[in-house]
Amino acid sequence: MHEITVNLHMHTRYSDGHGLHSDIAAAAMRQNVDVVIVTDHNIFVEGFEGWREKDGKRLLMLIGQEVHDQARDPQKNHLLVFGANRDLATLAQNPQELINAVRESGGICFLAHPHETDAPLFGETDITWVNWEVSGFTGLEIWNHLSEFKTVIGNWPSALLHVYFPQLYGHGPNADTLKKWDALLAAGQHIAAIGGSDAHAIPYHLGPLKWIIFPYDFHFSALNTHLLIDSALTGETSADREAVLASLGAGRGWVGYDLIAPTRGFRFSAQGRESSATMGEEIPLGDGVMLEFSLPAAADVTLVQSGQTVEHLRRTQHGAFAISERGAYRLEVHKNYLGARRGWIFSNPIYVR
Repeated sequence: MHEITVNLHMHTRYSDGHGLHSDIAAAAMRQNVDVVIVTDHNIFVEGFEGWREKDGKRLLMLIGQEVHDQARDPQKNHLLVFGANRDLATLAQNPQELINAVRESGGICFLAHPHETDAPLFGETDITWVNWEVSGFTGLEIWNHLSEFKTVIGNWPSALLHVYFPQLYGHGPNADTLKKWDALLAAGQHIAAIGGSDAHAIPYHLGPLKWIIFPYDFHFSALNTHLLIDSALTGETSADREAVLASLGAGRGWVGYDLIAPTRGFRFSAQGRESSATMGEEIPLGDGVMLEFSLPAAADVTLVQSGQTVEHLRRTQHGAFAISERGAYRLEVHKNYLGARRGWIFSNPIYVR
């Protein structure tokens, strides 16, 4: 299998971002990202999808959409749409109708920042997902990089500290989102996980102080979704788009906090008597299954099933778990960084059926 690094959920001047598609492409190539998926609010921006090359590096830019009901007060229920290839903003009032339209259009969709806090200091409300009776969505954005920033800006000293030193605030996915994900998995649903930058490159000033919250480069160096695809991308936009979205929708990969240390090279797989599987895939239990992992560097590893810790290993780089029960098994990997324990890798599940 071939590994690619994808950064998704970002905005340009077509909605509430402050950069151009060309700015995003340049930043992504500087940070060695393979694919970006731009998702402006309630507008499907055509004409920018395709391959870009500069200084020996290349990038595939895909265009999606973040859809929400602009008339709703307070704001809730933001949906990330990939691969529908048409504007679906007119359906934003009815989340289930919107999700159905995504599927009918051949696309996939993820609930954006399903749980988050507000930030009254900046006049920001929490934009959570509240319509949990919906069905048919592809997955959850378990870690939103900008949403996590809201948790550390309760006062001006903390806000300024984390604006100027943003490497201090990333600790992991929202705990309520992880709990919800585990509940859906325990109910037998196939729910893929992604990590989103939610990059806006927002200019801000306070008196003589001026800065950008946060540059695209920072987001792209920090939180990414890594995917496994059957073979290397070809340079042909249509075929490559199909390969990326198929892997993203199946959950064949992991959310990696690459700011701590590169997560490229992580692997989590299952081996049975007659079959094998990787993240996002199913394997029959049979007489038992062996789950195996390999990390790019030593870290603390937790195997989770239905929200419960099955096993925990400290300071290890390779390992295996013998499984004798059905369920959706995923890995959480933590690593120390700047004096704090941080989330590093959150794998998609392997489904033992």
